[in-house]
Amino acid sequence: MGPRIGPAGEGPQVPDKETKATMGTENTPGGKASPDPQDVRPSVFHNIKLFVLCHSLLQLAQLMISGYLKSSISTVEKRFGLSSQTSGLLVSFNEVGNTALIVFVSYFGSRVHRPRMIGYGAILVALAGLLMTLPHFISEPYRYDNTSPEDMPQDFKASLCLPTTSAPARTHSNGNCSSYTETRHLSVVGIMFVAQTLLGVGGVPIQPFGISYIDDFAHNSNSPLYLGILFAVTMMGPGLAFGLGSLMLRLYVDINQMPEGGISLTIKDPRWVGAWWLGFLIAAGSVALAAIPYFFFPKEMPKEKHELQFRRKVLAVTDSPARKDKDSPSKQSPGESTKKQDGLVQIAPNLTVIQFIKVFPRVLLQTLRHPIFLLVVLSQVCLSSMAAGMATFLPKFLERQFSITASYANLLIGCLSFPSVIMGIVVGGVLVKRLHLGPVGCGALCLLGMLLCLFFSLPLFFIGCPSHQIAGITHQTSAQPRPELFPSCMEVCSCPSDGFNPVCDPSTRVEYITPCHAGCSSQVVQDALDKSQVFYTNCSCVAEGNPVMAGSCDSTCSHLVVPFLLLVSLGSALACLTHTPSFMLILRGVKKEDKTLAVGIQFMFLRILAWMPSPVIHGSAIDTTCVHWALSCGRRAVCRYYNNDLLRNRFIGLQFFFKTGSVICFALVLAILRQQDKEARTKESRSSPAVAQQLLVSGPGKKPEDSRV
Repeated sequence: MGPRIGPAGEGPQVPDKETKATMGTENTPGGKASPDPQDVRPSVFHNIKLFVLCHSLLQLAQLMISGYLKSSISTVEKRFGLSSQTSGLLVSFNEVGNTALIVFVSYFGSRVHRPRMIGYGAILVALAGLLMTLPHFISEPYRYDNTSPEDMPQDFKASLCLPTTSAPARTHSNGNCSSYTETRHLSVVGIMFVAQTLLGVGGVPIQPFGISYIDDFAHNSNSPLYLGILFAVTMMGPGLAFGLGSLMLRLYVDINQMPEGGISLTIKDPRWVGAWWLGFLIAAGSVALAAIPYFFFPKEMPKEKHELQFRRKVLAVTDSPARKDKDSPSKQSPGESTKKQDGLVQIAPNLTVIQFIKVFPRVLLQTLRHPIFLLVVLSQVCLSSMAAGMATFLPKFLERQFSITASYANLLIGCLSFPSVIMGIVVGGVLVKRLHLGPVGCGALCLLGMLLCLFFSLPLFFIGCPSHQIAGITHQTSAQPRPELFPSCMEVCSCPSDGFNPVCDPSTRVEYITPCHAGCSSQVVQDALDKSQVFYTNCSCVAEGNPVMAGSCDSTCSHLVVPFLLLVSLGSALACLTHTPSFMLILRGVKKEDKTLAVGIQFMFLRILAWMPSPVIHGSAIDTTCVHWALSCGRRAVCRYYNNDLLRNRFIGLQFFFKTGSVICFALVLAILRQQDKEARTKESRSSPAVAQQLLVSGPGKKPEDSRV
């Protein structure tokens, strides 16, 4: 049969150990066969229910720290001058570390102390979260107006129109550029890439080892309930990450080292940068606390003896369909069924790492020969690509498209999108259970869900805000601003090309990059009850010399963000209807002995083909819609302004493309399943007369030798 490969976390078939762990638990008071006093001593950590509770909290904290970067992606871009493509690559590096080692989890199985390995992985995740905050502490304080002198407040007389004789003083910011500055910038970005990689590496043992540990030592009837509780709690992690981001981004980035006299920025100012690093500290602390109990759990614990009373009541109502599946006639002979225990999906105790690597490609190709499995996985790749791009850049898209704050965008996503995703997964599972859907029914449900998702995605192309009118930028074709594109009225002002202190002319709703570009030579501060409003006057480029307000122009259609996100949430819920039925199609589309390996291969493909490249693809598409890039030492940094129409069409269009690919794959799956079902019925109808004739010839007391279809 050849070398045998098993699922993540499933242990080697060693009779003596398994007997001690499962069968010998009833002979000793402590549930162990060993007479060692430490084994018979009662311990609170010899309880699978406590393990389920601890693992639910750990996975919740792990997904919170993994998803937190997505909630603050636009803030990190502004703080360190990153393009969307670079930030997408940064998010993808979480999957790089995870994918590089996840296959070896299948090899190690329960050869290791699984709770301790989970604890070590969680500690690594916590350290990686702390490493993500290091760029904040080693960087200089954030200066939201780099044209202002060091010896005065940042917004006092900043970016004003000065005579050309002052030009050398206005371009001093470029004089700070040196090889040391560039090296420090690369070091900061490199630290974040390393931290994201370590986040992925630390998360490798957490889920597979935890699930296998629960399945090994929980009662057979209680295991599905425990895993359901685990997944239900875990799914709240990304929502909490966006909620945490909403709170942290309301605080100023340098809250630990505020400048003297405070800052004049408000959260609505486009130059505002929130305390993105503080969320990583909180999430890392949560993971570290959740990791402590794992160093006290045993390698093996007594297998749970009793079924939960709640579980018995539920089984009385819902167990009949499951029994039908279990009692369905098998097409394999008893000899073949014994081979299942020794199939390719089991780990041989004497299999080395080199042998494992050599045999894995052959088993992979063998699994990919199943057409249903291949098509369903491709469909899930499309769905995961859509989800990865949406989760990474939806907050930034809402900020730019509807001119809302990063904090408000995260709040909306955490309150609307993620609950709808959970609801879609739950409803899909309930429909499969209540309607007793077979393979054809599951395929039809997947296709129907994706068609409805595609239908509700169409209005998203038309819900959005037009681009702001930016003086000298809006109508240019090149993404690089040139001095001759700006009005001639500010030629005498020697405005810096890298300045950014936007002001708005309320009468014409035209925005200027700085007061200098509006030709303003003076500043007026009007104090109000709750806040002060800054105006710039004597503006030579503004009609009739009207004063302009500090800050970007308010959007006239910010109220459309709620209906837009409601449609996105509805589409997400409909797409998530396919989660459970597509998973059932994978389990029923391969041989029974290959199921566990097929699930592992499925997640490997989702990481390699979807979660790794999708953020980079979406980030690159977003960068193509930029109309004005900020400059940092002569290099292109963060994008200041986007063409909103292009941004909406390309971002939603990319989502639409992946949804269409999923629809096509599910349509092919349904066509193949119907063809297979039709062929099976044809064979059954042809074999029925022959069986009846054989019964007549053999007599009423005899049975045909083989009447299976």
